[in-house]
Amino acid sequence: MTFREMLVEDLEQVVDIEQNLFSVPWTKEGFLTYLMKKDTMFFVVEEKERILGYCSMMTVLDEGDILNVAVRSDRQKEGIGQFLVDSMLRMAEMQGIKLVHLEVRQGNETARRLYQRLGFKEDGLRRNYYENPVENAVLMTKTM
Repeated sequence: MTFREMLVEDLEQVVDIEQNLFSVPWTKEGFLTYLMKKDTMFFVVEEKERILGYCSMMTVLDEGDILNVAVRSDRQKEGIGQFLVDSMLRMAEMQGIKLVHLEVRQGNETARRLYQRLGFKEDGLRRNYYENPVENAVLMTKTM
């Protein structure tokens, strides 16, 4: 498995993963817009030229906001998500990021446990933040 920066050439596979996992998926254009921004980091994990997962973070000064984390459904529960997020956090720390925020569906216990293992603390709630289905977002923060 290789952790590396996402390339434009990866978008087809990334969008395919996104569409299979999320009820309101990002579009290819949405990914491209963020991928081109200077203040956004995008990474993938690949194996034999197959994208297994991806993650991204937008940064402002010394803070980061995780935008998305996804692992191909047939490769979940293998530690790929933890590897992705942990690797991205290390890259962010090397760039001077001191505080990282994210939001996660309240009912996504697996993701919440993952983030807790990585040192994130639950510190807020956004009511009815998600659509399809409507669900609260749990806000989480990690001090680096």
